[in-house]
Amino acid sequence: MSDIRRTLLFVAFTMSLVLLWDGWNKHNGHTSMFAPPALATAPEAAASAALPTNIPTAAPTALPAATPGAATGGPVESSKVVVITTDVLIATIDTRGGAMVRLELLGQPDVVDRTRNVVLFDQSAKRLYTGESGWVGEGVGGPLPNQYTTMALEPGPTTLVDGANDLTVRLVSTSAGVKWTKTYSFRRGDFVIGVQQELANLSDQTLSPQLYFQLQRDGNPPEGESSMYSTFTGPVMYTDAAKFTKVAFKDIDKRQPGDKPTHDIDADNGWVGVVQHYFATAWLLGSEGDDKRARRFETKKVGKNLYAISMTIPMGALAPGATVALPARLFAGPQEEYKLDKLATGLELVRDYGILTILSKPLFWLLNQLNNYLGNWGWAIMALVVILKIAFYWLNAKAYRSMGKMKAVAPRITEMRERLKDNPQQMQQEMMRIYREEKVNPIGGCLPMLIQMPFFFALYSALLSSAEMRGAPWIGWITDLTIPDPYYILPVIMAATGLVQTWLNPTPPDPMQAKMMWIMPLAFSAMFFVFPAGLVLYWLTNNVLSIAQQYLINKQLGVNK
Repeated sequence: MSDIRRTLLFVAFTMSLVLLWDGWNKHNGHTSMFAPPALATAPEAAASAALPTNIPTAAPTALPAATPGAATGGPVESSKVVVITTDVLIATIDTRGGAMVRLELLGQPDVVDRTRNVVLFDQSAKRLYTGESGWVGEGVGGPLPNQYTTMALEPGPTTLVDGANDLTVRLVSTSAGVKWTKTYSFRRGDFVIGVQQELANLSDQTLSPQLYFQLQRDGNPPEGESSMYSTFTGPVMYTDAAKFTKVAFKDIDKRQPGDKPTHDIDADNGWVGVVQHYFATAWLLGSEGDDKRARRFETKKVGKNLYAISMTIPMGALAPGATVALPARLFAGPQEEYKLDKLATGLELVRDYGILTILSKPLFWLLNQLNNYLGNWGWAIMALVVILKIAFYWLNAKAYRSMGKMKAVAPRITEMRERLKDNPQQMQQEMMRIYREEKVNPIGGCLPMLIQMPFFFALYSALLSSAEMRGAPWIGWITDLTIPDPYYILPVIMAATGLVQTWLNPTPPDPMQAKMMWIMPLAFSAMFFVFPAGLVLYWLTNNVLSIAQQYLINKQLGVNK
């Protein structure tokens, strides 16, 4: 094979990796690396005419002030906050609408400052992220109570005491001829919060209430998100018909009035949520298998860099003196796959493995089993790489044997190139003759590697998505496999293994290509200085096992010199 063909193959292989990476980023709702990031200059989109437009939404400021009167569903007073503390979370509820305005997850360290806990819901200078619910429809003398309506906290404990497993907090409001009761239920060790809505008709008129559940979030990525790899942040939803659907902020920005959304609008099942790396929030109706009820979904931009996803449920006619109630659940916590799939159909899909889900899910299952057996995620990662290496042993052996033969004939190729450098046609013929005599396939080392690439990308995706590893140590200085190595020991060792692999592989006849082959491992390893330690450990283990197998095969072929 000529230098030109070798170079073209190398370029095609490298570009394939780049395009695959770029495609995966775009699949996860991020801008292509080949285009400048979109500026937030799109005009604020109004809600689609096909969707309900009467769900109240906040202005893009913390604790927005609503004007009293019909538009707000009752009188508006200064709001107060109620702080609820359990063993796994600290929840802050605003008495205005009983909205969840802050949620701190205890025992989940923040990626920027490990001394702090992760905060999902928040109303601060850096983040606006809230969970609301309320009623849509006309009451007596004004609209039914909603997220702007002031509620009163009923007396009771707000801290889950030792020995108790449940904590209930109840808020009540009476306005527009109805009594609205919102009951929050917290359980020990649980990131699922029960939210019971009850509406009593105190008037002499029949009402037609609709209950809505809504999540509002700004469009900024989470703090500390790596610039080297991208994960999706934004609204998501699920229905049996359309399955799991991601709605990127930029797609909402592009939507014009009258445009039909790309997601389902009406269904008798499903849920809405918002996801970010490792964490998710979601409104779920009823209990698993008991949520068959008509509902309408909506996504929209409600302010500058502020977005909402909501689910509205018609509750039918409410006669005078009657009461209607609907249980729901608010999940807000880490994306732990085998806990999510027990809560609601499709909820485990918030942990998005990307285009290689069919491979990533079984690989993570195996990784999880290894962790259960070994009791350490770091050793489990190494064990899984060993298993994959065993599974692909003969395929790798074929590739390494081909590269070993290429290294063995490299001196002959170099001598021949020097001798025939003025006769390219004869050089090409002589090169092919040497390959035939030595039974060398120039691309024999590439094809087996290409076959394995989807499996290793799938494992990479599984590791990148694993919330279960947050805070999980390996040995010594590696105290958390989901953050970069604090002393860069693993990346440096990995760079060294890359150089050893280059030494074991056949040297390209062209001096420039040979230099590039030595530079590439260093350039590639530089990325791993900011990658999570678990991912670096995975690649490092793979490199070490590859080196061992290549060395043994080269030794058999007598080319280690």
